[in-house]
Amino acid sequence: MTDDRAKSRAEHPLPEEEVVGSDDFQEQSEAILLESDIREEEPEATEQSVLQHEDPEKIERRTSEEAAE
Repeated sequence: MTDDRAKSRAEHPLPEEEVVGSDDFQEQSEAILLESDIREEEPEATEQSVLQHEDPEKIERRTSEEAAE
């Protein structure tokens, strides 16, 4: 993943991302793009296999209801 991709995505979040906000759009963008890249390389990737590529301490867990608040 390139820094330019994450920077561009952080500067232009999706409308639903803007509504719920983020403590750090840059970090959020990096995590979303990393997961996207992994799933593109491994279409059958599960959440568990994606997590193997990420730092579990950085992953924010919330339900769809919590995300909509």
